[in-house]
Amino acid sequence: MEDTNSLIEQRRTKLAALAAKGINPFMNKVSLKELTGCGDARAKFERGELAEDAPVAIAGRISAHRDMGKSQFIDLKDVTGRVQVYAQKGALGDEPFEIFKHLDLADFIGVKGTMFRTRAGEISVKAESFTVLAKALRPPPDKWDGLADTEVRYRQRYLDLIANDEVKQTFLKRSAIIREIRAFFHERGYVEVETPMMQAIPGGAAAAPFKTFHNALGCEFFLRIALELYLKRLLVGGVDKVFEIGRNFRNEGLSRKHNPEFTMLEAYEAYGDYETMMETVESLVKRVAQNVLGTLVVTRENKSGTAVTIDLTTWRRVRYKDLVREKAGADWFDIAPAERRRRAIEDLKLAGDIADGYEDFEVTGAVFEKLVEPTLIQPTFVTHLPKELVPLAKLSPDDPTTVEVFECCINGQEISPGYSEQNDPIAQRETLEHQAGGEQQKLDEDFLTALEHGMPPAGGIGIGIDRLCMMLLGQESIRDVILFPQLKPKA
Repeated sequence: MEDTNSLIEQRRTKLAALAAKGINPFMNKVSLKELTGCGDARAKFERGELAEDAPVAIAGRISAHRDMGKSQFIDLKDVTGRVQVYAQKGALGDEPFEIFKHLDLADFIGVKGTMFRTRAGEISVKAESFTVLAKALRPPPDKWDGLADTEVRYRQRYLDLIANDEVKQTFLKRSAIIREIRAFFHERGYVEVETPMMQAIPGGAAAAPFKTFHNALGCEFFLRIALELYLKRLLVGGVDKVFEIGRNFRNEGLSRKHNPEFTMLEAYEAYGDYETMMETVESLVKRVAQNVLGTLVVTRENKSGTAVTIDLTTWRRVRYKDLVREKAGADWFDIAPAERRRRAIEDLKLAGDIADGYEDFEVTGAVFEKLVEPTLIQPTFVTHLPKELVPLAKLSPDDPTTVEVFECCINGQEISPGYSEQNDPIAQRETLEHQAGGEQQKLDEDFLTALEHGMPPAGGIGIGIDRLCMMLLGQESIRDVILFPQLKPKA
């Protein structure tokens, strides 16, 4: 196998040869109005929309090249798919044919010709002329039909997209998912907005922020950890249905389910509550699955290779405490906190998941996270969570130790939380002060002032777009649905 440096040198020599013939591929262009996608040309010919010998213009990247002497076959690919191009010396002429013979894999060309089907039945374009549009100075990945090195795939995603068609399809479907989400909310009368990514006080969640400094203002800012508090200001201002899709940033660990920057949807509806938002989430996910995947029954493989079928037609609703009792014992919430801690550590074998300083609700949370959530494969709304977990939600009238909150879990992970939003400014101040541990500088006083001007009762949801894509597209890692995930820089 030739080394990469030798291959690069060969390609540079070919570029110089083109220049000697007066050809600068990087200055050439084609008429966009004339182009038909490579895959589209095949499909139209198959359907009879392009007849035999019909003229066509295509452009794309060379993915295969077969030299048959006086004739050449290449596969040309673009985002719509692949089509074969047949080039013959007699049709192109001596000099153009000689240039054609020296094209490399990964070069870009434009071709004008006519549609036909070869004796072997392959739909093809018979080239009458061509234009070199870009010269690739580096060779494509060794395995054109697959790039296996995970490190390279994430660091050089462009190579992953070139080599792995299924990866490209994943990201095209991700785009379609976001498009459907926007259409869903627009059709329901929601207003899409943009709120600040740099905030003086990070709020809306309990998470470690990234810090930055604004030179002109001479003060510290934080990259936002949530969208929530600014969207609620808009409820105060009279925008009754509002949503945003945007990036959040959390200065925390990386894992299969976590990336330091991630995409969130948050939506708020005046006069709604956690129950109306459950309907919103269910309807949204069903619409996205049906319109993007064409089905509400999704089959995926888990880590062990076992097929798992997720039925999006049926959504269960169950209380948090009931699920914890199933795993930790029917008397879990009746025994003393010390006994709950002992049982979690010794009987349930969660010692490594419970830190010394954990409060009682955090011990229960570890039970839920480790023993309950991974079992929730089918769509499940877990309702009435402990009040300590969600300080921005309303207390449950029938159980003041819980709040009117749900977590939607599918395929063993949380996809979406939703609340009956707290609109009592006095109660909200108390819970935020408790969360801040008495540190007044951590309170978003402007948000609290906004609430004092009056916020209507409302329901709200957040949906992790990356996790939703993982579930719908069958990806085990969040890095496989984020085009450029965070990685430690190379030394």
